[in-house]
Amino acid sequence: MPLIAQFMTLLLFTCLSFAARGEKLRIVTEPWAPYVYEENGKSLGLDYETTAIVFNRLGIEVEWQFLPWKRCLSMLDTGQADGALDIFHSDERDATLLYPSEPLSEVQFVMFYANERPHPFSTLDDLKGLTIGTSPGYLYSADFSDSTLFTREPAPTHEANFGKLVRGRIDLLITDRRVGQHLLDELNIRDQITENPTVISHQSQYLAVRRNAGMDLLVQRFGAELKRFKREPAYAELSARYGASPAPDVQATSASATRAKTVEQQESGAQ
Repeated sequence: MPLIAQFMTLLLFTCLSFAARGEKLRIVTEPWAPYVYEENGKSLGLDYETTAIVFNRLGIEVEWQFLPWKRCLSMLDTGQADGALDIFHSDERDATLLYPSEPLSEVQFVMFYANERPHPFSTLDDLKGLTIGTSPGYLYSADFSDSTLFTREPAPTHEANFGKLVRGRIDLLITDRRVGQHLLDELNIRDQITENPTVISHQSQYLAVRRNAGMDLLVQRFGAELKRFKREPAYAELSARYGASPAPDVQATSASATRAKTVEQQESGAQ
């Protein structure tokens, strides 16, 4: 049998195996608006809707769960979930997870501060003596995580982090720029909080799945279909709806990610 025929046969078997067992692909994620979130009982977001469209084209049904990120990664580790949406790549995860060649989106990590207590900065050295709000279970780069110049203080949710910033319980918080801007409007605190323009790092987000039989073929097909969809007008319209610029070429994205020093990565086994 020709190699391409073998590939398609195995791919078909992988896709149909879930249906044959009466199962759906179990995907977990944390609400991370505007990339993925729930509103009035409906799942929304740039990366969620993109992923749902791609899986629909592949003929794969998905069971979604929205949970705190630490719980998401715990379910991956124990086999209670087949994959995770909007997960960052790390070398440690390669042993247990498979990533498509094409990322879903690119994020930029920045700091936010309260207007009443401004803390503008340009380097991490400028944060000496400050308390920085972080997200529970996220893995930050060594220079951020190991620094003794400032204190890191986690909050249970992104909303709680912004609440602590408004009340003066932390000096700054770190999060994705688009997520932060979304929350300023969602929490009606835009007149109280300012984004520092310094970009700490860039990072790509993926749909990753556990290393199970046949999943490597599924990941390859998902990546190819995702790349195809990104070139369509429908994706441009979806991106515009969520305030995102058109997706960069995957090679350019990879090169940018290589050059950038990662400050925030979602932690393998405990994001």
